[in-house]
Amino acid sequence: MNQQLAGYAPTPPMARMENHGRSMLKVVMATGQDLYARTGSMVAYEGFVQYEPNPPALRQAAASWITGEGAPVMKASGDGILYLADYGADVVVINLNNDSISVNGTNVLAFDAHLQFGVEKVKGLAKFAGQGMFNVEISGTGWLALTSRGTPIVVDCGRGEDETYVDPDALVAWSPNLKVKGKRSFKASSVIGRGSGEAYQMAFSGQGIVVVQPSEDSTDRLRIRG
Repeated sequence: MNQQLAGYAPTPPMARMENHGRSMLKVVMATGQDLYARTGSMVAYEGFVQYEPNPPALRQAAASWITGEGAPVMKASGDGILYLADYGADVVVINLNNDSISVNGTNVLAFDAHLQFGVEKVKGLAKFAGQGMFNVEISGTGWLALTSRGTPIVVDCGRGEDETYVDPDALVAWSPNLKVKGKRSFKASSVIGRGSGEAYQMAFSGQGIVVVQPSEDSTDRLRIRG
């Protein structure tokens, strides 16, 4: 006769993605649930997981969102547990529910392969940054993970009427429905953000959030296309 043991509860299902410490991402892999991840981010795995560098579905988009040689994104598939990291950066896990987010391409660590994505030009910045800036917009229902150089803050832009200003080097992600524009510093030669060396900031307004990292490392900058 089956009898439920007192004091024991059924094991809850494992989340698709979760933090394993601050700087590591744990991904539950299953057949038919492919993953796109930053090339070189795999630090360990359990079970049977295969990797495909520079998959055709991402080849053109990946070349647009991260400069430099080599494939920045790989496809992972199989069954098991996959661990990802990016040089000790903090990992931020997001579960999209029929929603979208605009992300600095250098902060993308991994996302479900069934999510829609595309490289989008950031409107409103052309006169400040030549031909403007480009970000990766990811949308749908599923999981994604971002990296941040330090513990990020999330600013709710809809709480007040004032605009939110961010140094481009510290920007990680934002809600795509926010209005974005560039703002010059008080003088053309002045520098406010420590890392950017630029005389402008990005101004956000409307309903949505902005994710900001405490580091202004120039390697995390939004890419500027001339």
